[in-house]
Amino acid sequence: MYSFIHAHREEHTVVKMCKVLGVSTSGYYKWVGDLEKDPSDKEAYRNEIKQKIKKSFHESGGTYGSPRIHDDLVEWGYTVSLKTVARLMSEMGLRATPKEKYVVTTDSNHAFPIYSNLVKREFHVEAPDRIWATDITYIRTLEGWVYLATVMDLFSRKIIGWYIDSHMSKELTIRALEMAIISRQPTEKLIHHSDRGSQYCSRDYINKLDERKILISMSGKGNPYDNACIESFHATLKKDLIYRRRFKTRAEAIKAVNYYISSFYNEKRKHSTLGYCSPNKFERNYQQSKIKNLIS
Repeated sequence: MYSFIHAHREEHTVVKMCKVLGVSTSGYYKWVGDLEKDPSDKEAYRNEIKQKIKKSFHESGGTYGSPRIHDDLVEWGYTVSLKTVARLMSEMGLRATPKEKYVVTTDSNHAFPIYSNLVKREFHVEAPDRIWATDITYIRTLEGWVYLATVMDLFSRKIIGWYIDSHMSKELTIRALEMAIISRQPTEKLIHHSDRGSQYCSRDYINKLDERKILISMSGKGNPYDNACIESFHATLKKDLIYRRRFKTRAEAIKAVNYYISSFYNEKRKHSTLGYCSPNKFERNYQQSKIKNLIS
């Protein structure tokens, strides 16, 4: 189309031909610019894009796929399509590790009371500390397993409490919950959502929630989709960190996970649900917006 327009530009106006042929005028002029660009300049620009792709990929620890790397390039001022980024990554052999299948880590076969599902897969939250989601995952080391309990604020997908131990006990989840409570100081409007595992249904754990007047919500039996956000975080943790390392000791794994959550995931990792902001940046933007609204 563009070549036809270019060949007949002396006979008809570019605007009219673009309209008749159903293409954009800006697209035509971009095509002309690319046509007139020195091939050596184009190759230099392509190589520069490839270097920036490598920079984004390696700064993320090899965890970013093409959408997040494309977002980095746009932030850095480059004009390049997502399709081009994906193609160049393929040429360079850069590929994020795929996610694993869902694995059940908690035991719902117990005599403790079960609570109804108040969240009902409504994961979009308008403000911080309205819904917390929590779950347990496992990490292999050469010394044996360690277990990680995490608490996520669904508003920003930030991990606000976590604890790692060699035993999957109620103390594991209680310590993670206590960290979240101390760091956030939630109000009575908060809903706490978990699966039906015995660690979350234990009297000691429920008492912690009751003390703060936190509403209790639980997923349907054996249904990971009812707690999809925290499940997704654990899959991301495995993809970004666990599958890329071989931990010799439990202490080594604990140190790596603590750093990943506090310094990378919460502070730097772009989240597609948050418009490719990190959880901390998303919360900072929210607070700044609140202040502006109060001033105005």
